[in-house]
Amino acid sequence: MTLRLFDTATREVRDFVPLRPGQATVYLCGATVQGIPHIGHVRSGIAFDVLRRWLTYQGLDVLFVRNVTDIDDKILNKAADAGRPWWEWAATHERAFDSAYDALGVLAPSGEPRATGFVTQMVEYMQRLIDRGHAYAADGNVYFDVLSLPSYGALSGHKLDDVHQGESWGTGKRDPRDFTLWKAEKPGEPSWPTPWGRGRPGWHLECSAMATSLLGAEFDIHCGGMDLVFPHHENEIAEARGAGDPFARYWLHNGWVTMGGEKMSKSLGNVVSIPAMLERVRAVELRYYLGSAHYRSMLEYSDGALTEAAAGYRRIESFLTRVSSRVGDVGVGEIPGEFAEALDDDLGVPAGLAVIHNVVRHGNTALESGDGAGALVAASSVRAMMGILGVDPLDEHWLEESADESSATTALDVLVRAELQRRAQARADKDWATADAVRDRLAEAGIEVTDTPDGAQWSLKGTS
Repeated sequence: MTLRLFDTATREVRDFVPLRPGQATVYLCGATVQGIPHIGHVRSGIAFDVLRRWLTYQGLDVLFVRNVTDIDDKILNKAADAGRPWWEWAATHERAFDSAYDALGVLAPSGEPRATGFVTQMVEYMQRLIDRGHAYAADGNVYFDVLSLPSYGALSGHKLDDVHQGESWGTGKRDPRDFTLWKAEKPGEPSWPTPWGRGRPGWHLECSAMATSLLGAEFDIHCGGMDLVFPHHENEIAEARGAGDPFARYWLHNGWVTMGGEKMSKSLGNVVSIPAMLERVRAVELRYYLGSAHYRSMLEYSDGALTEAAAGYRRIESFLTRVSSRVGDVGVGEIPGEFAEALDDDLGVPAGLAVIHNVVRHGNTALESGDGAGALVAASSVRAMMGILGVDPLDEHWLEESADESSATTALDVLVRAELQRRAQARADKDWATADAVRDRLAEAGIEVTDTPDGAQWSLKGTS
């Protein structure tokens, strides 16, 4: 089955055909480093890390670029409010994002350009736009002339009469629908020299210049959150088309993390920061939760959903740990066809997780029946699938985090399994009083027992 991806630009699922055989080029709009990252910020990093891993698994050499916006109105304003240099504020929070990505097992990008490092390329890009009649300079600012591009609005579906750029009316702007490429110098702000005067870059220009500088005038996939479709990505396309660049061939957008039905954002005050979350759950459990929904769907955050996801991950982890301790080392095996079909269908992670849990159930049955070889095959398959999702419990990245806990879980599993076998025998003997007593004793210890067609399974109550 061919990998098929939903392309925002065409509004349909399309076969993915790389521009160059054997290689995939991907640009992800990364962080605007204005503050501490929250779980809404890192969802795109996790979602498209799965894309990268799946492309790599399919034998492609993946060039994956994720930028850093380190100059922006919000960065300047927040740094000023805190009485700190803008560059120090940006660098501090860039490190916080890097720490969050690393903690959550997101692979380091092939390249991670900062906007401030590509000013020269931005100036050249603006000159190309001016020369081709798509931009104009006024009072030290440079603007893109939206009316000069008939295809403007195609990505987002915006009609010209409905366009609102969400930016202030700069001096010299001819039309409120035009957007800013370059902002004229203001007192106290950083600035760079250009043929039109000193100033600093506009947000949209940064990504167009960085993407084409590193990946070429045409590349495969441009990713980002769905909130970036307009105006950011619409304006990137306008810049590229205006400059004569084909730009991205596929556009992928992930859904929001919401709370109470609203997009998670600092302005709404419903932020769940990564450092705070990692005090409540292990990083691998948080990643499993954030990556469990389809990347294009909204993910409604709740403590209950996080707890349920963590318990689901621990069941998978417990299976692999028990196979490893009882049978032997678990390698990385083959990926089942059903899982491959799920991932090839627009990165269908929920369907892929269903395959994983099904294999775990069969593996548990094999383990309990003494079929060590069957359990080992199932476990190795689970490792392969979990590796694509970036949450393989036996991967070196997670072993240090979970080593002590895994040892304790293994010891606890031996004790609980003995109790469950005693309960099973009591039920077979119709000794209901003993069976209930075992279950009640486990419940008092915070262990929840669930009877399934594959036998009794246990988990820690309120695991989070």
